[in-house]
Amino acid sequence: MSEWWTYSLSDFLLFSSRTYYRLFDLYNAALWPAHLAALALGFVILALLVRGGMRSNRAACVMLAVCWLWVAWAFLFTRYATINWAAAWFASLFVVQAALLVLAGATGGNPGFESRLRRAGAIGLFVFALLIQPLIGPMMGRPWAQAEVFGMAPDPTALGTLGVALLQSTGRRWLLLAVPLLWCAIAGATLWTMGAGDAVMLPAAGVLALALAALWR
Repeated sequence: MSEWWTYSLSDFLLFSSRTYYRLFDLYNAALWPAHLAALALGFVILALLVRGGMRSNRAACVMLAVCWLWVAWAFLFTRYATINWAAAWFASLFVVQAALLVLAGATGGNPGFESRLRRAGAIGLFVFALLIQPLIGPMMGRPWAQAEVFGMAPDPTALGTLGVALLQSTGRRWLLLAVPLLWCAIAGATLWTMGAGDAVMLPAAGVLALALAALWR
């Protein structure tokens, strides 16, 4: 029996990159055109973030919670779990994040806009998740049918949530960052093990979010 330190991440990967991306292909084909509704919801959330204010923040948090619940059920639990036994646990994390977002929306409070740099970075992260991240796969040679869309796939949903979390007051900011940051690490490790060219994207976004969250002004 090999010692534990002789194992690498690839030894724990239960599927190939072809199987992983094929999952998105089938998922997108089965649920199209729900992606259009998800994108529309994403644009509404973006408009609320740009507008700012307590009511807009509450609405954005609740809408984002819907996205997390949908991804937890429709992708992680129903589909990803067929190739990865840990997906059911991931789905539970997404449900927890949805609950935290609802709680943040229900408790209200003024969002934390004291830092212009943090606000600009937060909006930038959300725009990237909504408009740029779905294009990265096709730009790297994967079919459009495998594109990962905000509100439908876990990676862009988590990345966009980093932006929303950064716009919260200090206590809620760190609370809402925990699960998305954990997912950035999990997804980054998975993509790295598969040899994906975009493996560093989510971890880099997480590091940026941490730096912006720590800004005093």
